[in-house]
Parts: sequence; structure tokens; C-alpha cells
Amino acid sequence: MKTNFLIVTLIVLLSCACQPARKSPESKSSTNHRLMVLAPGHFHADLLQKNMLPGVSDSVFVYAPEGFELTQYINRIESYNQRETDPTSWKEVLYTGSDYLQQMIAQKKGDIVVIAGNNQNKTDYIVQSVKAGLNVLADKPMAINGKQFELLANAFEEANRNGVMLYDIMTERFDVLNEIERVIIHDKKLFGEMEQGSKEKPAVELESVHHFFKTVSGKTLIRSPWYYDVEQQGEGIVDVTTHLIDIVNWKCFPETVLSYQKDVEMVSATRFPTVLTQEQFFRSTQLNQFPPYLEKYVKDSKLNVYSNGTIQYKIKGINVAIRVVWNYEAPQGSGDTFSSTIKGTKALCQIVQDQKQGSVTQLYVSPAEGVNVSDFELHLANRVKDLQNAYPSLTMVKEGDRYRLDVPASMRDGHEEHFSKVAKQYFGFLQKGSMPEWETSYMLTKYYITTSALEMAKKSGTR
Repeated sequence: MKTNFLIVTLIVLLSCACQPARKSPESKSSTNHRLMVLAPGHFHADLLQKNMLPGVSDSVFVYAPEGFELTQYINRIESYNQRETDPTSWKEVLYTGSDYLQQMIAQKKGDIVVIAGNNQNKTDYIVQSVKAGLNVLADKPMAINGKQFELLANAFEEANRNGVMLYDIMTERFDVLNEIERVIIHDKKLFGEMEQGSKEKPAVELESVHHFFKTVSGKTLIRSPWYYDVEQQGEGIVDVTTHLIDIVNWKCFPETVLSYQKDVEMVSATRFPTVLTQEQFFRSTQLNQFPPYLEKYVKDSKLNVYSNGTIQYKIKGINVAIRVVWNYEAPQGSGDTFSSTIKGTKALCQIVQDQKQGSVTQLYVSPAEGVNVSDFELHLANRVKDLQNAYPSLTMVKEGDRYRLDVPASMRDGHEEHFSKVAKQYFGFLQKGSMPEWETSYMLTKYYITTSALEMAKKSGTR
């Protein structure tokens, strides 16, 4: 059946190459929005469609060039439609002519453009879409260098003039531990005030470790070879760091309008490569040799991908340190990892994910030096009791001199489930007719930091 679908898909692609998109029958349920998917070269495009979205038409209009990336996207959507449990009912309507961008803008079959693919083109796609009066829900990063940041800043102005909304997909806000920690650090009786820290001892530290070779929706992910070209994908310092910086903004300055011109001071940045063998590259892309555009990154027959980096900056006087690492493959039984430390005058919050925790993220809260432990435990117990209204299974477990806020597996959604939550939040903004000003300021601040860090890292040298 899988082979038959692939054949059918290819026939559809060929037949649509020079034809305008055709309408599929509409579902009987009332819908307010129609999706248009533009050049879906990254699996985040299809994760948005892993579940049906209330208020969204089941007909999705896809504008993309022919090729493996489009076929892989269609195959994954079909797998969602065919699964036994809670299947979706998406109807994909394809246009694959070389003028796919122009036709999408001219036809306007939908009101929301989903963009998740090659980052070399993404900012231009965003600009063209908002100029045409289309809403945009884009995968990160929306800008991978200083020039693109300037275009993105203009795109937000254009979106505001045209009355449309531009938003990026920040899934980590929906992690239950991040939600709980956000509440903890704004409980002044428990956490106190945020420490400012220093360059040597930042008040906020976050690290993310990702892997090139992994599984998505239960299947081995085959990456496009351009994913390893930092001029097309972007360096690690401008990619996954977007999630970490967004979490800092969202946790430490909730619903606060930030100014990247006034509130941010860049301190330092570094970059360093992940080295891949030809065999690893083949496993990841199914290509048995490096394409010509990657040759400039090849040394001693190995591919050097600048996917790692560090950023130190100050925001509203608080010292923040960010570190992102890409390894080839996770250890057996593990996966991508995240850790963070946030320091207050009365407490320390830590999210830890390592083998000691069985590779499961855990949230720990401990009293700061000099704080009365009995008072601290009482305040924490009261806060946990309040949190149990929203998280009924949350408990507090003492482990040595710190306390683990235990969140059972039943309360934890996986990363893939967070995409539909982002989409629903975005549709809520559209339904309301406005997006909070602080959301736009978060995005501008985030991409200013990442693109400024890249320029700083390049000037300071590499290792």
C-alpha cells in the first residue's frame, strides 16, 4: 500500500506541474481558515497537520517544486490520514509548477501561509506573503543572518499595515515543566527577585542538544542535503537558539514589550562544527556523496557543519548564557535534551535531563544560600497546592537539599503534540483580530540576538 501511494503521489505531482490548484470537496463542518503550505522542505510543516485543527478547512493547498521533499511531506500527511487511532482527513491540493510562489500569491486559495523549509528562501517568502495580504505561520528560524533580520523587521511593519499576522512556531512554551517553572519564578515569596548575575556566572543558563539522525512520527527522518549547508539552513547559533531565547523572554518577562535596541546588550558568541563522515551523511540523506555546494565544508573527507554555538547577552540587565549542540545520533534510549538554570534571590530553578534522570526532564527547586529551609519548604508546598488546580497530579518530592516537582508521564505531551497547540494559539489571535504587541517584540528581540551573535562569532574566530 505504501508503494502504491508513492506511485499515485508522483502521478499527481506530474499532472499538477502546469495546472492551477483544484478545489477539493469541503467538509460539512464550518471553517474560518484555509491553509496554504509553501515549499514544505522541513518535517515541521506536516507536524502542524498531525491532528485536525478546529476552524480550519480540511482542504490544504500546497505550492512547491516537485521532488523528494514534497513526496516525503505528502507521504507523512497520508500516514496521518490512514492511521488507526484518530485519523486525520486532510485533502492535499497540489501545484508544482516552477512559478509556485507567484501562483500561490495570485490564486490566494487560503488565508494562512505555512512556511517550513529551506531557510535561505524563507525570509523572502515571508515578505512576499505579507505584502500580498496573507497571514503567515512560519517555522523557525525566520532569519539566519543580519540582512534577513532587516527584511524580517520590515515584514512585521508590512504585516501591520496590511492587517495580517506573522508568527513563528515556538513549541517549547507548551512543555509542562516550562509552564510550571514560569509560575514559580514569579512567586516573590518563594523565588524572590531575579538575580542579575555576571558574565562569569550568568543568572540564566540554557542548553539544548539535538541530533541529525532521529525518528519522527515513528519513522527514520531522511533529511534534505541542504540541511547541512549553513548558507541554506543557517548555523546552529541562529537555529535552535530561537527556542531558548524565546523561553527566556516568555519566562522571565511575561507579556512584557521588549526593545532589542534598548534592552539587549550582546556580550560574546562562539561557533564550532559537528564533523560527519560520508557514511553518516548517507544514512541521514540517502546520498552516497556530498553535493557540490557542500564541498567547501569538507576537510579530510569529512563534512564540517557549523551547527554548534554559544551566546552570552544581557537583557534588561540580566546575564543570559545560551548553548546549542548538534550531535549526529543520540545514545541508545535517549534523544534531544534540554537543561536550564534560573537564579532568584530566594530560590534556584533547574530543569535537568540526563542519564541520572533516565533521560526524562525533571524540574528541581532549591533554596538560595541563606534562606530559611523550613520557610522555603512551606512556601513551595503552598505554591504546589495552588498549581494542582491546573496540574492535579503534580507532587513535591524532597531529594537531598532540593525538591523535585514531579510531573507524571500522563501529564506530559510529546514535542510533536505541541505543534497543534501553537497553531490553535495562532488561530486564536486571528479570531480575536489582534496579536499582543509583546509577541512581536519577542520575535524581533530573538532574531536580533541570534543574527547579531552570528556576526560576533564569525569576527571572534572559530574552533
